[in-house]
Amino acid sequence: MSDPSSSSSIGNAESIARAARRAFEESQLVATSERDVALKAIRDTLEAAKEEVIVANKKDMEAAESLAATGQLSTSLVSRLDLSRPGKFEAMLQGISDVAALPAPTGLVTFAKEIGPGLELHRVTCPIGVLLVIFEARPEVVVNIAALAIKSGNAAILKGGKESIHTATLLSSLIATALSKTSIPSTFIQSVSTRSEISSLLAQDRYIDLVMPRGGNELVKSIQNSTRIPVMGHADGICAVYLDESAVEEKAVRVVVESKTDYMAACNSAETLLVHESLINTLWPKVASALMDVNVCLRCDTATLAPLQNLPQAAQFVTASSESDYSTEFLGPTLAVKTVSSVAEAIRHINSHSSHHTDSIVTEDEAAMSAWCRGLDSANCFVNASTRFADGTRYGLGTEVGISTGKTHARGPVGLDGLVIYKYMMRSTKADGSVIADHEKAGKGYTHKDLQKGEPPF
Repeated sequence: MSDPSSSSSIGNAESIARAARRAFEESQLVATSERDVALKAIRDTLEAAKEEVIVANKKDMEAAESLAATGQLSTSLVSRLDLSRPGKFEAMLQGISDVAALPAPTGLVTFAKEIGPGLELHRVTCPIGVLLVIFEARPEVVVNIAALAIKSGNAAILKGGKESIHTATLLSSLIATALSKTSIPSTFIQSVSTRSEISSLLAQDRYIDLVMPRGGNELVKSIQNSTRIPVMGHADGICAVYLDESAVEEKAVRVVVESKTDYMAACNSAETLLVHESLINTLWPKVASALMDVNVCLRCDTATLAPLQNLPQAAQFVTASSESDYSTEFLGPTLAVKTVSSVAEAIRHINSHSSHHTDSIVTEDEAAMSAWCRGLDSANCFVNASTRFADGTRYGLGTEVGISTGKTHARGPVGLDGLVIYKYMMRSTKADGSVIADHEKAGKGYTHKDLQKGEPPF
């Protein structure tokens, strides 16, 4: 016997997906400037409802803290959930304004050629279509994604984690209310709340163009294995910092400590520290002391363990590492440490063990810098800079849908540019139109002359 609730879920999911597709198609005939009008309306609506949003977030926080107290929810997830942290709500609103201030990513000519006399071809950026974005905790992601989707002309269906259900549901409702007062359809941004709806939405490849999971490895892998729709996202955030043999103390301490401790629950927090063997008895103990001073536990290989044995904090903070530590996303005050003999070995280790997210080298050697950026198979390759810079807002993208570690379409922080594709537009100005026979089958061939890109033809 079939499950009636399953049939209902499938029907509801198809209805949501179809509505999103219809809203997307309708919006393509609305002036691009109306997208900024919609973003301002959303910001104004959210700003007026701040107290209401914080009350809803408090409900989620209380439930999450109870689960964390019994070990059913990680403290890092609870940290990501809190929208009342100083400046976080205001940063969410500013993200909307930042996105609105960016140039529209659609309608840009990226290729223009004269195919033959009276026949021109232009490649023009356009939205992808309908996005399904699935994320854990972080209710502000609802607003981040809505802003990016609207600015780029993509409709979006959002599913947050159950731990943020009160906040995410209210934010989605407020966004729909704001859109209803604009030229953008109110169903342009929709949200769902149950896991069964997600399973059904993942089958809606007729209406949904791209799935973007934003969460841990388990979430991403599960989605990739459950849909025919293309998936763009990243799994773990196993990021590394490498102290090259020419690294200097002040720079090394500053970069390593912030990369690890600025926000340990973030996917761009450092989880591995590689140390050149020449620094084991000089720079390394100083960096280790700085880390232990801020309560970071160090899981060290044999070479990095030895010089720390006589340090007063070592008994509390230093243990021997296991091989699995170098493939672990700790999301907390633990750092795996390993010795390497060269920048080439550091690159090999990271390419084998990291999640290809963000990795940084501390060095004064230009050749090492060049090798690092060319040899690393990572979305973000940094030199003498904290891994925490890997962020759409910090990159000037306004905000981001997430980080992509894939190799197609978009990589790194996915902002507006990562949410557009392109279409080819051909126009003939010949009185009798253009046909293949004009150029082939004893025709005059093709000219293939480059044209100024300028404005799109329509």
